[in-house]
Amino acid sequence: MSESTAEPIPFPFPDPPFIGDLPPELAEIRDGDSVVEVKFPDGMGGWLVTKHADIRKVLVDPRFSSKVMAAAAAAMSETETGKLMNESLVGMDAPEHTRLRKLVSRAFTARRMELMRPRVAQLVAEYLDEMETQPQPVDLVKNFALPLPVRVICELLGVPAGDQDTFHAWSNALLGDWQQVVEKEAATVSLVNYFTELVTAKREQPADDLMSDLIRISEDDETLTTREIVALSIGILSAGHETTANQIGMFVLTLLHNPDELAKLRANPEAVPQAVEELLRFVPLTTTGGIIPRLTTAPVELSDGRTLPAGVVVMPAVATGNRDPELFEDGERLNLSRQPNPHLAFGAGIHHCLGAQLARIELQEALAALLARFPDLALGVPESELRLKPASIVRGLESLPLTW
Repeated sequence: MSESTAEPIPFPFPDPPFIGDLPPELAEIRDGDSVVEVKFPDGMGGWLVTKHADIRKVLVDPRFSSKVMAAAAAAMSETETGKLMNESLVGMDAPEHTRLRKLVSRAFTARRMELMRPRVAQLVAEYLDEMETQPQPVDLVKNFALPLPVRVICELLGVPAGDQDTFHAWSNALLGDWQQVVEKEAATVSLVNYFTELVTAKREQPADDLMSDLIRISEDDETLTTREIVALSIGILSAGHETTANQIGMFVLTLLHNPDELAKLRANPEAVPQAVEELLRFVPLTTTGGIIPRLTTAPVELSDGRTLPAGVVVMPAVATGNRDPELFEDGERLNLSRQPNPHLAFGAGIHHCLGAQLARIELQEALAALLARFPDLALGVPESELRLKPASIVRGLESLPLTW
């Protein structure tokens, strides 16, 4: 079957009544045509892929290029933001990606991440202690979900404690409202300059942190440049801060919205790791449920027999694929005891999330401590008053007022 001649569908779809849900149109597409052509308000368009099998193919098949998309974005602007996107791991294909990923993986090991668990648990306890001193309702986003991941990332990279507030402000500007172009560019320039200076400082005085490890690797393998270390560090910040922060808030809201499942988890706190996997599957991280688009470099046939031609943009709707009834029984329902759970929340293939293990540790420690500390946790405002952050790259709440 060749590509459809039907008119492209206007995109994005309207928001659903509950902000933790996906637009129902996505499931209708997945369970119908499964691959549709869509058109954005600016006239640009592409193909939306919604079934788990096809999404996985988009993520692992080298004919779906990340580099071409990043290069196209960078070519639209001579800004530092555009250049950095083209130099990031997420914007590379093999063999460039293979070389850099192999080098950074020597420092970013699962064992190293697991060794951070006690420190993550300590930080979680400190932030919850501070929350308990404040008048209720207390905003979980401002007081816990946002500061925790950036603190963890700063300590992982080796950012000095005295610089972390400024670093946090740059990070928020970089990852916030994508319409704030000037602010985003200023934050990117500041972060590039900061990390460049930090690399120089750590070459002279290395420490037990990820950046020092990357510098040691660059001394052993001269193909790893200072600029690449800087781009990697900003990429780790981007992936490890905003995403985890938004997941914490959205996961808590989803649990409160599903009180029966929450009660089961409270009765069996040892099941938190399994619950985190189900929340990763169930909770959408973008409005569309997709991740970074790809561009086809050759014709590719999908599961329904449709062939996408070379040179078209493809958006994998991961969150919708994570509810595909072909893999997940009653996939539109949260089931914290679900097993097995082959979700694609961290991607697949060469772009599988480098920090997946660290994200799991933060989410597990955050949820376990919240539920243990606050057995009567509840929303401090009606659900209808909650709002998503505007024009954010990753779906997250502006605030989440809670009582206990």
